[in-house]
Amino acid sequence: MRDAIARALEAATSAGASYADARVVESMHERLSVRTGRVEGIESGESLGIGIRVIAAGAWGFAATADLSAHGVHAAAAEAVALARAAATTARAPVALSPVAAYRDTWTGPCEINPFTIATEDKLAILLAADEAMRAEAAVRVSSASLDFLHVRKVFGSSEGSLIEQAYTESQAGIVAYAIGDGEMLPRSYPNSHGGQAVQGGWEAILALDLTGNAPRVGEQAAALLSAAPCPAETTTVIIDGSQIALQVHESIGHPTELDRVLGDEAAFAGTSFLSLDDIDTFRYGSEHVTVTADATVPGSLGSFGYDDEGVPAQRDFLVVGGVLSSFQSSRESAPVIGRTSNGCMRADGWNRQPLVRMTTVSLEPGTWDFDDLIANTESGIYLETNNSWSIDDKRLNFQFACEIGWEIRNGALGRMIKNPNYTGITPTFWGSCDAVCSTDHWQVWGIPNCGKGEPMQVAHVAHGAAPARFRDVRVGVGR
Repeated sequence: MRDAIARALEAATSAGASYADARVVESMHERLSVRTGRVEGIESGESLGIGIRVIAAGAWGFAATADLSAHGVHAAAAEAVALARAAATTARAPVALSPVAAYRDTWTGPCEINPFTIATEDKLAILLAADEAMRAEAAVRVSSASLDFLHVRKVFGSSEGSLIEQAYTESQAGIVAYAIGDGEMLPRSYPNSHGGQAVQGGWEAILALDLTGNAPRVGEQAAALLSAAPCPAETTTVIIDGSQIALQVHESIGHPTELDRVLGDEAAFAGTSFLSLDDIDTFRYGSEHVTVTADATVPGSLGSFGYDDEGVPAQRDFLVVGGVLSSFQSSRESAPVIGRTSNGCMRADGWNRQPLVRMTTVSLEPGTWDFDDLIANTESGIYLETNNSWSIDDKRLNFQFACEIGWEIRNGALGRMIKNPNYTGITPTFWGSCDAVCSTDHWQVWGIPNCGKGEPMQVAHVAHGAAPARFRDVRVGVGR
């Protein structure tokens, strides 16, 4: 891998590139799924290739190849330079990069037990047991359970002298029970919806989730939802659980603070941003209880690494401080526009894609409340848990989210169960209504391994730390 990097950089600079970087990425993945008592699928794959990015004549060029021979690497480097020269004929201004030191380093993510060494039979046994336990409830007619594993090793080198090797393993698991009755099909998930929870870690992370032990409760709640009260249509106080807060942060803070969206450089997939460059240090994003960080150093998070795909070290930056916008997520190219250096947010989906500004671990920082105390302090409202669906406009301003389950709050206590709870809002108004966030005891990092952006589409693995939080005057029961 290091030899391929050296060949790519030499070939690119010899062809006239003023800057070049190259990434060799080797990946291995595995997925196992069970559905309603039967093995649904077992799949695995491997990938290896190099991506070469250059600046020539003041413009970017990129080429990639799975041929790591000397001929293949040289041909890709020459193609990248040729494409840069072609792009330069229509460029508005030469590319300028913020400075970064040259690093020669290695970084490895946490993993105690390599999941790829665990027998397939043992993995399926956990899934089948959890699947069966959910269907102990007669109303649960459909059930599913899945495991996903990924191992990545990559080497980055640049013409500025960096040579960085990184490796990490990701593990993901989740179960879903679907209760069917009276024309409804209602899901209940654990530990989260849309595939469950994903972390950097190994088989030990799967065992810690205890899918089989949690399956009976999941099935029972799914069945109970069939006879639960529908979500009322009203404006009320809501307390939202950490997993849903994580998705709320992702959609209404993470994406709109990506600087390429703000600059209009990224508008192809799911839009731009309602923010502007002048909003830094002035725009009121939320209440004083809302402080948000972008932190690529959180251990075990999908959004963590040693260095981004431009060779910029992982770092912790504040995006919102006490409710006021303070920064954007940036790259070496975009950061100078706001008078700063890159805060290390450039990542690519594999060797055959160019890096884009992507979220790291974008988190709502914890407050001081205990969850039980927060419920007791709330006279009336709704507690919402686990995302079911989401919708937000291209500018990340107007949104609607639906959750799997809710409970009424009456006189400071949780009351009857509510099905199909949903809420809507305008981003700064919603975050401005936040008047309490739970403490570090309730704060957890939630992995989101399916963040889409760009054309051709790239899927990033990101994460968000969150604890339950309370919001006043929120519209719920939309469309009812």
